[in-house]
Amino acid sequence: MGIAQPGGIDQRIPQVGMGTAGATALRQVAPVRRQNGGVSDARQQVGRPFQAVGGLKWLAGYAAFGLGVTTLYATTGIGFPCPFLMLTGWQCPFCGGTRLGSALLHGDIASAFAYNPVVFVSLVLGAVVGTLWIVEALGGPRVRPPARWQRATHRIRPAIWWTLAGVLTALYVVLRNLT
Repeated sequence: MGIAQPGGIDQRIPQVGMGTAGATALRQVAPVRRQNGGVSDARQQVGRPFQAVGGLKWLAGYAAFGLGVTTLYATTGIGFPCPFLMLTGWQCPFCGGTRLGSALLHGDIASAFAYNPVVFVSLVLGAVVGTLWIVEALGGPRVRPPARWQRATHRIRPAIWWTLAGVLTALYVVLRNLT
């Protein structure tokens, strides 16, 4: 039923809620390569390539929100109370983030790191990635992880990544509240 196209096969997929007229849409799929060089019958959807400008929009929104909350706290002392802390008495994975931002606004990097090391490291990584995306958006070179890493990480299902993130987050919460 598909029409062969370079780089994949177009398959006609019925659209839900379009009535009995049999309305269809085109979706490009590509064969899944096996490690032994063969091609399996399973198909995967070919996604759009990452665009640095789109990533920058999300990163800018995150930074603007964080800067706004941090500036409010640094100037007035008003911050968001943590519901997890109020219910359990334990610090959540993000507790200390507002104080971290306030310390950074005042140039106190050591205190910022002490408030929440994981958030501090994620901010540094976010700044590095954001810089690379700005360079790419301005016409510079694309910087991506090596193809070997990309293949290895794409083999792992998203449910596994979410489970790993949940386990690491729970471990971080327990460890930071035991000390």
